[in-house]
Amino acid sequence: MDQPRQSRGALLINNLPQLQNLVKRDPISYKEEFLQQWNHYDSIRLLFEAKPDDAENAGRFRELVTFISQVCHCYKEETKEFPGQLSRLLMEHYGTLNNDLKRSMVQNLVLLRNKDIITSIDLLKVLFPLLPRTSSSDLRSFIRTTILTDIKTANARHKAVKLNKAVQVMLFGMVERGMDAEVIGDKGKLRGQVRGEGANKSAGDEAMWAVMVAKELWRKNVWNDAKTVSIVALGCFHPVIKVQSACVHFFLNSEEAVEDSESEDEAPDMGKLAHQRQIKKKTRGLDHKIERSKKKAKKVRIAQENGTNKATPNFPALYLLHDPQSFGEKIFDAINRYDKRYSLDHKILLMQLLSRVMGAHKLTVLSFYPYITKYLTYRQLRITSILVCLAQSVHDLTPPDVLTPVVRKIAHEFVTPGVAAEVVAAGLNSIREVCRRQPWCMEEDLLGDLIEYRKSKDKGVIMGARSLLALYRDVNPGLLKKSERGKAASIGMANGSQPLSYGQEQRAAITVEGLELLEEHFAQLRAEEGSDAEGLMDDDDDAAWEGWEVESASSSESEGWHDVSSDDGDIVISDSDDDRPKSKGKKVQPADEDEDIKPEDAATPAATDVSLVSNLATTKILTPADFALLNELRLKAATADAEHGLAGKTKKRKLAELQANRAAVDPDAFLTEADLLGPRKKPKATYDERVASIQEGREGREKFGSKKGKIMKENPSSSTNREKRKNKPIMMVLASQGVRSKKTLSLSAKQRKLRKHINTAKKAYK
Repeated sequence: MDQPRQSRGALLINNLPQLQNLVKRDPISYKEEFLQQWNHYDSIRLLFEAKPDDAENAGRFRELVTFISQVCHCYKEETKEFPGQLSRLLMEHYGTLNNDLKRSMVQNLVLLRNKDIITSIDLLKVLFPLLPRTSSSDLRSFIRTTILTDIKTANARHKAVKLNKAVQVMLFGMVERGMDAEVIGDKGKLRGQVRGEGANKSAGDEAMWAVMVAKELWRKNVWNDAKTVSIVALGCFHPVIKVQSACVHFFLNSEEAVEDSESEDEAPDMGKLAHQRQIKKKTRGLDHKIERSKKKAKKVRIAQENGTNKATPNFPALYLLHDPQSFGEKIFDAINRYDKRYSLDHKILLMQLLSRVMGAHKLTVLSFYPYITKYLTYRQLRITSILVCLAQSVHDLTPPDVLTPVVRKIAHEFVTPGVAAEVVAAGLNSIREVCRRQPWCMEEDLLGDLIEYRKSKDKGVIMGARSLLALYRDVNPGLLKKSERGKAASIGMANGSQPLSYGQEQRAAITVEGLELLEEHFAQLRAEEGSDAEGLMDDDDDAAWEGWEVESASSSESEGWHDVSSDDGDIVISDSDDDRPKSKGKKVQPADEDEDIKPEDAATPAATDVSLVSNLATTKILTPADFALLNELRLKAATADAEHGLAGKTKKRKLAELQANRAAVDPDAFLTEADLLGPRKKPKATYDERVASIQEGREGREKFGSKKGKIMKENPSSSTNREKRKNKPIMMVLASQGVRSKKTLSLSAKQRKLRKHINTAKKAYK
């Protein structure tokens, strides 16, 4: 007897993947089956809202949610409330739901975003509150990756202004929610209370995730505006130390390098790739791989030579700070108010941020210098970091009256006969860095005492004192004795040249230095290439701007230069104080060396006539490639002048300055502790250290002795007598008995010897 056939709905009620496939193919025909599953989902959802920890229906509910998320685009009108129901269930009952169910619901929300059922803002409004509440590391990592990927994808082609503004508002709210809490600190017994439970911890976790997202988007260059910097700047005043420290590290750029940046810094092994090219099959893909590796190796080598891979402060973020003066004052107020609660490491971290903000924006926080004076003793822990903070906070607009007591304190504490040579060198280098930024903070009698240390026996102390002497020979030789000023400074003072007073700026430049070298180079290229060289140079201008951001204005489109007529004849350009005519027939002799400088020549101010301005400056817009070529030409010309037999000190000094500027970054930008410590003599090793070094060198090394005759043998032994005879001197061989006896051998003896040799040879080849 035949069994009754089941209906189509009964067959598909428990096979959701098959029903999902059929619905996607023909949504209209299977609408009834979908509505049946939808009603089933709705009933289980009501049960979960009443009892979220129901483990019996969790598996079935997870399958229904996945099924509806896959086919909801086919029935938009019936499922228009589905995303809101998932979001509300996650937000209200996230702590009691099953972990597998929570992960499935989050994944389905992401699927709805990928199908454009919900917007990015709707998704991120759900995911951001879940980050600090998630205890599962896998789910937390998934949510974090989803947030970053969604924002990065939205800003791939153009800036998503609406989305960025909404997300930044959410991040601001997450950081601001815990700002009213009490500052606990991390000093002593307070350190254990930082990780305590309660509202302060939850607010700290929420703010920490907000700061992390902002920093990651900044690092990926998705967000690079002032609002992102404002989010992290607000976190610098958060009462939770962990959040505050993360925000300060963002501006200092002193965090550990991420994995992808570490892989980029490693240059590829070109020898290995060349070997693969020889033994493998010659393919075009392998050739392209070798070319890419060559470019990457060259980039890494240039970065290592120029020092661009060193840790530098995050200056783009520092310069985007809103109201940096108020920011600096708040940082110092936090250091001063919670001095007893913050540990020394955290206070130094805040002082580093404050000093770099003061140096970058030339701020004046006068209370900072009396505060830091109490730490200026050579017994203080991490004193070198504190000295770096002091030096970086000084600039040319800092009042000298505030810095003079600080310099005097450093001199009295560090530069004294009763301390070690390393302490004296650190003190002299610190004073030099402070005075290099503000030369007027030094007193004449104190400077004379410090310079006397150039007669010390320690190399670091000698170099520190000499550097201080060389500094004041350039900036203010009037504070030095006449015998210490040097020839160039003495001639300058005799001619009436005075150092720039406090607050006075240097005279503006009238032209680009060394521009005539670039003009001569272009003229030489035109002569070599012919008449087409100028057209080629114009075509190369666009290529010279590649890799550089250029701001162009649409209103300034002009095809060339326009001739402007003047009724008064030629235009006379002069920035001298008076318009008196110059005397004719008087030639100015250029001075090449310091030894040939005459007082009357040195007193003559630099002429600013139109003839001194290069024609290239008025006919061509210099590209970054032109400036790079100009630096190379200046360095080459200075090298040629310095190698000349009669080269003076001025040319050698100019060459050293150009070489230093080529390899170094801005000296006012970033100081390290090594700059203040200076060269340090290696201490003499003890007997135990020498023995340990000897034993370390012997590890993995074979014993001394000849390896002759031992390499190819199973049983190690010395060389045989036959092997030794091969290297016997020929004169000794000729005088031996064996050679001389051959002359007296009979014919039968020679035959027996030859037969024996033949038999031996035959046995060797058997």
